[in-house]
Amino acid sequence: MARCTDSRDRVRAAAAFCEEHLGLRKSPASPPGAVVFTTSPIPFAVREPLPGVDLDDVARPGLGVALWFRTADAQQLHDRLAAADVPILSPPQNGPFGRTFTFSEPEGYAITAHGG
Repeated sequence: MARCTDSRDRVRAAAAFCEEHLGLRKSPASPPGAVVFTTSPIPFAVREPLPGVDLDDVARPGLGVALWFRTADAQQLHDRLAAADVPILSPPQNGPFGRTFTFSEPEGYAITAHGG
């Protein structure tokens, strides 16, 4: 997937990915430079990088950060993402949180989805 060159484009692309592929819905209001989604009990948002952070200087953004999402059917989500050519980093497997797999979003962040 192509990287965006402008931080506003990156936020728009990340938000579109979350809506199109993960089924998240935008909140009616978001602060400047960010898109907040209507998730609960934990809020989730994508935002512009902090000043001084250049995402093009790192091989994989978010190294050491674990992003996990619960989904009703991890295998079905995997199949949809794979069909849309979203990079799958680890294939579906059974684990303590049910069926689990890891994919990469457009900026390269690894996200694990589980069906538990």
